[in-house]
Order: sequence, then C-alpha cells, then structure tokens
Amino acid sequence: MSLTYITDNSIEDYVTCLRGTYTTGKSRYLWARKLSISRLYDLVKENEEKFYEALGKDLNKSRAEALSSEISPVLEECAYFLNNLDNLTKHKKVKTRLSANYTDKAYIRHEALGVVLIISTWNYPLQLSLVPLAGAIAAGNCVVLKLSEISVHTTALITELLPKYIDAAMCRVVNGGVEETQHLLRQKFDHIFYTGNSHVAKSIMAAASENLTPVTLELGGKSPAIVGSDADIQIVANRIAFGKFFNTGQSCVAVDYVFVPKERLGEFIEAIRKTLTKWYGTNPQASKDYGRIVNDRHFDRLVSLLEDRQSGTIVIGGEHNRTTRYIAPTVITNVKFNDDQLMGSEIFGPILPVITYTDILETIGQINKKEPPLALYLFTKKQKVIDHVITYTTSGGVTINDTLLHQTEYALPFGGVGASGMGSYHGEKSFQRFSHERGILAKKQRFEWLIQSRYPPVTASKMALLRIALVTHPLHYWFILYKKPVKWISLLIIIIGILIKRQLK
Repeated sequence: MSLTYITDNSIEDYVTCLRGTYTTGKSRYLWARKLSISRLYDLVKENEEKFYEALGKDLNKSRAEALSSEISPVLEECAYFLNNLDNLTKHKKVKTRLSANYTDKAYIRHEALGVVLIISTWNYPLQLSLVPLAGAIAAGNCVVLKLSEISVHTTALITELLPKYIDAAMCRVVNGGVEETQHLLRQKFDHIFYTGNSHVAKSIMAAASENLTPVTLELGGKSPAIVGSDADIQIVANRIAFGKFFNTGQSCVAVDYVFVPKERLGEFIEAIRKTLTKWYGTNPQASKDYGRIVNDRHFDRLVSLLEDRQSGTIVIGGEHNRTTRYIAPTVITNVKFNDDQLMGSEIFGPILPVITYTDILETIGQINKKEPPLALYLFTKKQKVIDHVITYTTSGGVTINDTLLHQTEYALPFGGVGASGMGSYHGEKSFQRFSHERGILAKKQRFEWLIQSRYPPVTASKMALLRIALVTHPLHYWFILYKKPVKWISLLIIIIGILIKRQLK
C-alpha cells in the first residue's frame, strides 16, 4: 500500500481555509466543539474492526494491545471532554492581590490558539494522532493533522475516515515525507504539537522559531527501571516484561534498561524467562500476541545494536528474521553502562540490557549522567527509597511498582523534561496545552478620586498613597515571613494562660 502525498499548493490552501474558518469563530462555538468530538468518538467506535486490521498489518498488534493502547485512549479522551467541556470553558475567577483592585473583577478566560499543527508518529498511530486532536478541538482550534508515512495502513484508514466524520473546514489531514513536512512547517501556525524523536524535534523547533510559534514536543529517552533489593522478583519480572515487550518495545515510555541487585540477578533472569515463556511460548515468533518491528530500517538498526554491542551476554532471545521483521524478546546481562551501542541512545525495540548494582545510590548517579528520561520505574516497598530516588532524579513521569501506567492515567499530565520533551498533555492538560489563558481585569468607571495618586504631577502625598496601594506593609511582610512560629507561639501562650488560670482558681 502507498499513500498519496500532498502538494505544496494544497498545503497552503488547507492552511488558508482553516484560518478563514477560525476567523469566523465556527470552531470556537461550544456546540461545534462537542459535535466534532462526538463525531471523533463515532469514527473510532464505528470502525473499530477496521483499525484492528490496519494496526495488525502495520505492527502485528494483537487485539488486546490495540484496544488498550489505541482504541480505548481515544474513546475515553472524547468521553472526558464531552463530560467536562462545560466546566473547562468556564471563566476562572481570580482573587485580586492589589488593594487598588479589591472591588474589581478579575478572571481567566481560556481561548483557542487558532490554527494548530499536530505531527503524529507511527508506533501508536491512532492514539498519538487522535488524542491530541481531541484536545485541540476541545480548546476550539482548527487543526492540520500530519500523519506518519511509516504506519501506512492505519494512516490510510484515518485519511479516508476523518473527512467523513469531521468538518473539513475545521480539520484537514496531510500525508507526506520529509519534503512535504518541511513545506508544511514553513506555514504560519499558532502552535505545533510534535511526537517523535529528538533529531526531528530540533528541525521543528528551528522552523517554528521563524514565526515564533510555540511548540509541544513529546519525545523519549532511555527510561530506566530500578529493582529494589526488597522487591518480589516474579511480580517485578512480569511488570518489566510488560513495560519492555508491549508493542515489541516500540514505545517512548518502554523500559529501556534495568538495574538489578547483583545478588538477585540469576533470580531475575529466571523469573523473566518464565514470564516470557508463559506469555509467548517457547517460540515467540509463532505467538499471535507478539508484534513485529515496523519496517526494515528500524529492524536493521536493532539488529546492529545486537551485533555491534560492546558488552553483555545474550541470556534470552536474540533470534531475528528480516523477512518478517521479527526480533525475539531479548535480555542481555553484564552490560556496561558506557556501552555506546546498547546504552548510547534509546533502544526502541525488544532488547533489554540488565545492569547489576550493589548500592541503590549507584543507580541514581548513573541515571543522572544521562539526559532526563521520559519515564522512570522503581520497584520497592520502602517509602524512604521511593522518596530518595524521586528527589534525586529527574524524569518526565514516574510509575512506582509497575511500568507504563502513568502514561495511561489521563488524570495525570504526560510529557517530558529536558531532552525527553517539553510541555505535557492528556485530559485537562490537553485542553490547557491548546488554549491561551487570557487574563482579564474589569474595572469600574468610578472612584476616580481614589486613584488620582497615579497621575502626574508626582507629590509626596501621592507617593505615600501609591506605596500603601502597591507595596506590602513591613509589618504584614514580617508576619508572612514568621507566621508559622508566630502561630505556634500564640498557641503556646494561650495554653500557658489556660493552665495559669486553672492554678489560680
């Protein structure tokens, strides 16, 4: 199957059309937003079987993986916005801080940004296209949706269906490669939302800077898992295997490598071997539940990591077949942290390096040598260890005693930090990401005599009034600084007073 790539003229026409729609205000009407979101829900729900088939062709995704990582997130995000959009769009009242504005009305109004560009990627081609699209529509924007040219079957299906469900005056689909994307980025957008790798993200930021366009970048990184010495190894093995081999490791939040206590390495390997055999049998290639690498280029890259690695012993898996783009679930022990192949960049495939440690402080030091990852996973029952690791590391998100699930909980913001991305989304955070918080102060046309002090000419009395109106009084500041000890001392004085009073009776 091949995709029809868009022409430069069509790109310009699309943007012009959407800009015109936005100017009319059509996309900002609450009823129009709800209608579009409900139609987006219908698009996925009514064509669920077609999406299972397309995702199977692109990535050999099982129905369970497709449901949990593609279908469900889109349906639930649409349902959330339909249920909460009235509250999300309400003006937020703000308590004024300046005494000069005490009697006035201050509030925040959430407004659409305008025409936004969403560039999705191939590993979760439905979720990573339509979840941000739902947020952009909910906020009242018009959208250009650039789909991945790699996941061709899912992309072709979305391209076919979206114009049938969503008004083309408010959302347009674009397909193309590098040249088409570069021309797309030359257009003026009010926000660019990109999911993918850091190399392309740099190009997008450079292009966006020409128009001072704000960007959201959902990237990745080497997300570590730390196994505490007190962990239940079989449970840990199940959950790390899930976090590594789900979608054949082609997830931005997949476990990239794992730290295991040196004395429990053998136990961990046997536990994960048991898990993989139970899930996929002795021959994972024959399992209907195990996926495939998306294309030959990514397959060759992963095989190169295995063959050119500078350290480590393959203890599980290692088999591969280029014809079917199959790479077995692979576990490698005795990996050195400075191995440029296995530890240099994000693996993004079913290869799990295992590194041993003797002190958990070692793992924190090693993690902090690399760029902040998109996710961090920690398995322990000790709250002190949890607090210490979270305090002294940085990552986009954290899941304790499991993997991937912080990304699936849409009540939490999801996004990276540093090289793993900028900006977050999901649920309410998506609405905020595609909105502008417009601060509004509504004054009254009265009490002019009270604000004469701000007008020239400046006099000593006017300066005194300005200071009263604009600067916190020193006594009030002193109370702010010491209010906790003042409260405790006051409470102590009251208690002492009560005791003395009782003694005098």
